[in-house]
Amino acid sequence: MQAISVQQPWAFAIARGGKTVSNQSLPTAYRGPLLIHASMRVDLTACDSPLVRAAGWDPHDPLATIGAVIALADLDDVCSSGVLDSACGCGPWARPEAHHWRLGSVRALPRPIVALGRADPWVPMPALVAEVRAMFSAAAAPDRCP
Repeated sequence: MQAISVQQPWAFAIARGGKTVSNQSLPTAYRGPLLIHASMRVDLTACDSPLVRAAGWDPHDPLATIGAVIALADLDDVCSSGVLDSACGCGPWARPEAHHWRLGSVRALPRPIVALGRADPWVPMPALVAEVRAMFSAAAAPDRCP
């Protein structure tokens, strides 16, 4: 499993608002589970973006936090044609001149998990991965009220 740190409100838009592309400076050969970490940096100009507003941006939502893992996605593909051609077809979230990491099966965590991130893609510690898995297992378990 790998992880990426994404500035808010973009991380929120991935977790809650259907943002299916993460714009990255480099491509990757990795495909598979990808933790979405909300970095300690906030793109204040993006908070008023029509795309972010359409994604339901709410600074009071727990997933609007910073410095925490907030979602799990699958990195399905990487489109590098955006670097050469601004009309690559990756949708409104895709920024020209970026590699478009295509995210599928995005699942917001029931609650954020405080963690340190990194500027580059990173491998999360086993304890963090175990906590994410336990969280999803607990959320999937049926309620047992006596």
